Amino acid sequence: MAKSCGVFAVFKSEDDLVRAAKAGREQKNFKFYDAFTPYPIHGLDDVMGIRRSFLPWVTFVFGIIGTITALILQIWTSAFDWALNVGGKPYTSLPAFIPVVFELTVLFGGLGTVAALFYVCKMPNLNPRILHPDITKDRFVLFVPSNEAGYNEGDVIQFLKGFKPEEVSAVTE
Repeated sequence: MAKSCGVFAVFKSEDDLVRAAKAGREQKNFKFYDAFTPYPIHGLDDVMGIRRSFLPWVTFVFGIIGTITALILQIWTSAFDWALNVGGKPYTSLPAFIPVVFELTVLFGGLGTVAALFYVCKMPNLNPRILHPDITKDRFVLFVPSNEAGYNEGDVIQFLKGFKPEEVSAVTE
């Protein structure tokens, strides 16, 4: 017998999806469920209890590392390692360093964000599981994975059928 990965429900409208997601959070205490929509739905993340991402902080930290790296590299190169007196100008001229500082800040911030995103999402996922062919085309789907606390497939199916979806189905591996 195939092992169940979870249950999904396909809804016609975003209001039905939001209503089911809110009830899943309040009545069933779902924590790891997911919603798939063809376009972003304002407030759905609040209804589902999803916190803000930590990725902006990763970007900030890597940007600061890029800034410090650029400054240290340029100051070391122009003032200590390869000191050239050009027209009596100071060795550490910060206005001349701004373009490189900006570029390394953006480069480190971007690469650090991509690396953190790949780490968090366990990417690349070469064999994604397809729940339903219409998921992101024109339907709204609520997916309850089997790793939810107190998961019982029959109870989850009956719970989701209470919101009158077009389809409720169990996903097997």
